[in-house]
Amino acid sequence: MASTTDAAAKSQDLEKVDAGPLTSSQGTTTVADVVVQKIAGLATREIPGVYDLGGGAARAFSALRERIPGATASAGQGVSVEVGEKQAAVDLQIVVEYGVSIADVARSIRRNVISAVEGMTGLEVVEVNINVGDLHLPSDDEEDASGDSGRVQ
Repeated sequence: MASTTDAAAKSQDLEKVDAGPLTSSQGTTTVADVVVQKIAGLATREIPGVYDLGGGAARAFSALRERIPGATASAGQGVSVEVGEKQAAVDLQIVVEYGVSIADVARSIRRNVISAVEGMTGLEVVEVNINVGDLHLPSDDEEDASGDSGRVQ
């Protein structure tokens, strides 16, 4: 009779293990959406060929924020996530550098985001959707540098 009780206890332990790495017999760990958002944003920025994240309005707001002393850019800009108990989905809006292969950049982003989010949170990333919203041209930097020269100095 004791072996039946032991088998039932082992079965319950296995079910708890299958519940995911964030759940154990000693408690549950929850990961906030903003945590996954920041991890995904930082992992995306690590990829060569990614110029920036976010749409035009978000980038404009970020540019204003950078002018404020002590303010920092948001790591989660251009990133939206859905986080469940065991899984997460990530949506990215990016600006790529002119001349890079968008398919290669997207593949690298997916690989890096999935690796970072799963490694740091234990959540399974079920999808990483990427929207390329703009293309950064080298001439854009030249216009910004020369655009500050006014009539009066």
